[in-house]
Amino acid sequence: MRRATPAEVVMFGGKIGLPELLLILAVALLIFGPSKLADLGKGLGEGIKNFKKGIKDEPGAPEPPKQIEVKPDESGKKA
Repeated sequence: MRRATPAEVVMFGGKIGLPELLLILAVALLIFGPSKLADLGKGLGEGIKNFKKGIKDEPGAPEPPKQIEVKPDESGKKA
């Protein structure tokens, strides 16, 4: 059994190499198109960012309530 090279992804026991990743990317490009693929990548990146932010926050610590300033009606009428 050969060892995984640095260019190979360690997922699935190192059986996905650079040629396989390029093939997967080419098929995804053909299916979704360049603009849709960019939108999918952006959405995936934002999702990962939000997930990491949620992990870093203390679990069970509620956010403080927002202060809402209430101004009386200037006409003097009750609402």
